[in-house]
Amino acid sequence: MRDIVTLACVECKQRNYTTTKNKRNTPDKLEFNKYCRFCRKHTPHKETK
Repeated sequence: MRDIVTLACVECKQRNYTTTKNKRNTPDKLEFNKYCRFCRKHTPHKETK
């Protein structure tokens, strides 16, 4: 039931993190504030395909 999703930085569009989510409980896209090593700062990361 849990699917692996990739998180990409909103500013530089680099795909930095992977995580899992339950699509039944959270059908919308995830968004976390995480550290981007390319931007060298904390930026929002959104779920991508």
